[in-house]
Amino acid sequence: MLITTTYHDVPSTLNPHARPVRIFVIQPSIPDYPQAKFPGWHCSFEIYQVTGPVERFAGQIASQGYVVALPSSFHEFEGPQPIPYDTEGTNRGNKYKIEKEVVAYDEDATLSIDLLCSLKNCTGRIAATGMCLGGHLVSCRAAAFDPRILSSVCFFATDIHSATLGRGSHDDTLIRVKDGDLKGKGELVMIFGKQDTHVPRAGRDLIRSTLEDADVTISFLEVQAQHAFIRDESSKGRWDAALTRSLFSFMLEVFERTVGRDLGTRVATRGDVAHVC
Repeated sequence: MLITTTYHDVPSTLNPHARPVRIFVIQPSIPDYPQAKFPGWHCSFEIYQVTGPVERFAGQIASQGYVVALPSSFHEFEGPQPIPYDTEGTNRGNKYKIEKEVVAYDEDATLSIDLLCSLKNCTGRIAATGMCLGGHLVSCRAAAFDPRILSSVCFFATDIHSATLGRGSHDDTLIRVKDGDLKGKGELVMIFGKQDTHVPRAGRDLIRSTLEDADVTISFLEVQAQHAFIRDESSKGRWDAALTRSLFSFMLEVFERTVGRDLGTRVATRGDVAHVC
């Protein structure tokens, strides 16, 4: 399926006088079917904003029949251009990561999902994917706070176990999980590499046990890989194309099952009802 890429500059409600959030939209292009509608897919990625590897990964998703929205992570500090995968770029991204307010991260996700729901070619059934920083934002924050997200698949999510996201390096993500904010929400899949030095075994165990103790609907996968194993550029020798392909297929199964088809109203089996836009 052919795709097109556009963008929308969306004002922040937290700081309306600041630079708007640039949200890139990658979507299927079927000129002979102008009324076609597709599920939405909110994506949040690394500290480097929307880079080539991110756009290629999102393009593969869109070509499967999804409207994909990718907000730029650090619009408070600089423009939407990709941050280089070098030492200076990494230092810059890591600096922004702990200078940005956690509530501003949450707003970016809300604006991205709002945009998807406003598009005429989106069904309003929303899935989400995140990697690294974005894995944290999608898996345990956007999925917890926005009931429009029906399922999430997240890769090597960082800073959850250490609670060090955002200004002051002190986020409340696991506290919110323990308080039940993810219970009864959409299906969650978390994928980590066993050789990931950013999220060691103790950290993975903490994340898994906290989610399971909170009765979250989750699949937790640990694979033989390092951090950033999906990134096909400047991955420092960590890119595993075969494993990426396998997990991409796994991710598609989850989303085709949960958002790819409109099954009607979900029966409330645990006192919850799925939400759509």
